Amino acid sequence: MSRTPATAADAELVSRLRLTAMRLSRRLRREGADDITPSQLAILATVERYGPLTLGSIAEVEGVQPPTVTRIVAWLEGETMVRLAASPDDKRAKVASITAKGKRRLERIRSNRNAWLACRLDELTADERKTLADALPVLEKLLGEQS
Repeated sequence: MSRTPATAADAELVSRLRLTAMRLSRRLRREGADDITPSQLAILATVERYGPLTLGSIAEVEGVQPPTVTRIVAWLEGETMVRLAASPDDKRAKVASITAKGKRRLERIRSNRNAWLACRLDELTADERKTLADALPVLEKLLGEQS
């Protein structure tokens, strides 16, 4: 979907919103992730969110090639954050499930990221926090996640 902003003000808004969202996302990804890469973390979170998944299903959800998933899941298994087992439906396929260690790791990373963001929010005035809270439904709508 390609669309040109109607006005220069719209173009400025689009550019600032895109850059700000990307920079905030990049900054949050760096918080608390220590020695786990964004790809490893994404796959671990996918396995947690959707439950036991075949490697092919993980590749579909993540939009990556199966060899990439195989390599990342092997690393996660080596770190005992996921467990691999034969699929009950197809013994040739492997199913990944998250371990207690993997869940603890995700919780710690999320907690660190939330703490970083909470500290940043503490630097805002009450009016700025209210403005941000009021903007959240609009941002969620942009993502198609409005509840």
